Amino acid sequence: MQQLVHLASSPQPADGVAGWAADLIDTMGGPGAGLVIALENLFPPLPSEVILPLTGFAAGQGVLSLGSALFWTTLGSVVGAVVLHWFGALFGRERMHALWARLPLVKVSDLERTEQWFARHGTKAVLLGRMVPIFRSLISVPAGVERMPLPTFLTLTTIGSLLWNAVLVLAGYQLGDRWDLVESYVGVLSKVVVVLVAAGVVGYLTVRLRSRGRSDVQPSRGRGRGHAQRRRAR
Repeated sequence: MQQLVHLASSPQPADGVAGWAADLIDTMGGPGAGLVIALENLFPPLPSEVILPLTGFAAGQGVLSLGSALFWTTLGSVVGAVVLHWFGALFGRERMHALWARLPLVKVSDLERTEQWFARHGTKAVLLGRMVPIFRSLISVPAGVERMPLPTFLTLTTIGSLLWNAVLVLAGYQLGDRWDLVESYVGVLSKVVVVLVAAGVVGYLTVRLRSRGRSDVQPSRGRGRGHAQRRRAR
């Protein structure tokens, strides 16, 4: 059998992350795909939008079965997510609050409101977060910090990961040697997410700076009125 790296017509597999992933999948089959996806969860710069369609393409070429591709990539996603959940639990709420208190332009009440929101909507956040670029890995950390029960976390992560992986693996399977088209479409979605997050951060900082400006002006006005009253009393 020809090596997977030579079967794909896209120039990407020749080197870089895609080439490394292709070699690993070609050598180890399903477990290799699972290992790559586990690492992708721990190191988000490794792009799932490249690895998963490439795994689907490999299934189409007979390097592994489609069922094996879905099983091992989902298992890899869950393993990587559990490691991040463990890191979040190890870091803990006390350290999170201590770190938050040192950050400029933020309030402890903001973190408390976030925790309250996660307590109410954490299950939906973990489930849906597994299908959102960038957040699909990061969502495991607050779940660990807030000590989401591991059975619940595993169930939600498995379902969300299977849905996300299935879409990208099946896309690569169906597209064949055009599997790299998936990266273009998911890349657009990733950029939209980045823009929305950046806009949210800018909006948050703007509100905080304005509220700080108003709080600085009000005491000075109060001192001015007190000084004028003392002068009139004389």
